[in-house]
Amino acid sequence: MATVTEKKKSSAPKKLQHSKERYLFWFENMLLQRRFEEKAGQLYGQQKIRGFCHLYIGQEACSSGAVTALKEGDKYITAYRDHGIPLALGTSPNAIMAELYGKKTGTTKGKGGSMHIFDKEKGFVGGHGIVGAQIPLGAGIAFAEKYNKTDNLCICYFGDGAIRQGAFHEALNMAMSWKLPVIFVVENNGYAMGTSVARSSNVTELYTLGEAYDIPSEPVDGMSVEAIHESVSRAAERARKGDGPTFLEFRTYRYRGHSMSDPQKYRSKEEVEEYKHRDPIEQIRSVITSNNFATEEELEEIDKKVKEIVAQSVQFAEESEFPDPKEAYTDVYVETDYPFIMD
Repeated sequence: MATVTEKKKSSAPKKLQHSKERYLFWFENMLLQRRFEEKAGQLYGQQKIRGFCHLYIGQEACSSGAVTALKEGDKYITAYRDHGIPLALGTSPNAIMAELYGKKTGTTKGKGGSMHIFDKEKGFVGGHGIVGAQIPLGAGIAFAEKYNKTDNLCICYFGDGAIRQGAFHEALNMAMSWKLPVIFVVENNGYAMGTSVARSSNVTELYTLGEAYDIPSEPVDGMSVEAIHESVSRAAERARKGDGPTFLEFRTYRYRGHSMSDPQKYRSKEEVEEYKHRDPIEQIRSVITSNNFATEEELEEIDKKVKEIVAQSVQFAEESEFPDPKEAYTDVYVETDYPFIMD
């Protein structure tokens, strides 16, 4: 039976490990991703955005927590659910929305669309459409950073379905053998497209796959931006010391389907609602208000500002022009006079 002293101790407020400024940054940063993608979903329904579109809603902590743990010069690479990370890094929402519209003012001149956002200046080495293809690329980027002695690293994101690819195992083996400065992150949202992890693998504790290569591996609460920050900070310290890769399993959840065309018949509404009770944005909102970092009114003002940024990005995309058809022949080869490019 707990004593009175123990009861008082257990009810004491948790000591915060981060500053007021960081909590407010996380709140606004994750909220921007959420509002941007909510609008993108609406625009897709209006056929303003075409092709494939995979939303990050619910997974925002996975990007925002990593951004505060890493430094300028580090590289990020991910799969095709790729709007959240560049937004977290500070890529212009205007440029991302224009890319979703296929306009020439987009991040890849309207040629990449939703699945291929890219921002060299922010260290975002793109979204990649081939499942698991970015894993060996992430290891390669880390090799380049080590070779050039930059003290930078690469954080490589992929989904739970991608770990069934042979490239995952090859990349982990090579990265550990060469002690590459790479952080491998599986964003385990429970479903590879529409198949649960439990139905597709005997190994459901995905982080244990890294242990086969002697890579330090751990599960992380992917709905907690604080937990993400702390785990990535530890992994980054290890990488910069020259000790090699870390494998992190971010246990997260997407509220929307795999893509906008997904009817989501493989899970219940109750399951989705259960995860919404652990929403990463609402968790940070609670920390901010309970510690008097900001009032609800001030947080509403942040939300209003974010919505205005998103509205401006839509207007920018609407008013931008489509690329000239001849642009299909540019940016294909480094050599501008390559003989097999025909006008």
